[in-house]
Amino acid sequence: MSTAALPSTDEVWTWLDQVPDPEIPVISVVDLGIVRGVEWQDDTLVVHVTPTYSGCPATTLINIEIEKALRDRGIEKLRIERRISPAWTTDWLSERGRQKLEDYGIAPPQAAGGPDHCPRCGSKNVEKVSQFGSTPCKAQWRCKDCLEPFDYFKCI
Repeated sequence: MSTAALPSTDEVWTWLDQVPDPEIPVISVVDLGIVRGVEWQDDTLVVHVTPTYSGCPATTLINIEIEKALRDRGIEKLRIERRISPAWTTDWLSERGRQKLEDYGIAPPQAAGGPDHCPRCGSKNVEKVSQFGSTPCKAQWRCKDCLEPFDYFKCI
C-alpha cells in the first residue's frame, strides 16, 4: 500500500469499531475503550491498546482480532503497541457501549459500586450474589423481583 493510498485514521477507527470484545461480543474494542490511539508512522499503522487489566486473558486474542481486521482491509505494515499507563478504567467505556451492555443484560459500571437497577426488568430491588462473575471484570447479582441473575461490570 503506497503512502498516498493509506486509509485515514477515521476509517481505521470505523474498522476497529467492528472488532468485538471476545468476552462480551456485544461491544467493540472501541466501545470498551481499550483502543487508545491510531496513527500512521510513515507507512506503518500503529494501534495503541490498553488492556482492561494486566492479567486479562483476552488480551492476546484481542490483538489477533485487531490485526486480522486491519490486514483483511489491506493494511500491510502494522504495529500494535500495548500501553499500560495510564491504566484502563471503566470511565473509558463509551456511552454507546454502556447502553449495549445493559441491552444485553449486563449492568454497566456505576460509581456507587453496584448496579442501581436490574438490566432485565428495571427493578431497583437487586442484591449481590458474588463478587466474582463469569469473567474477572464482572460480579454476579440477582433481581429480587424478576428473580433473574445478571452480571454487573465492575467499576475499575
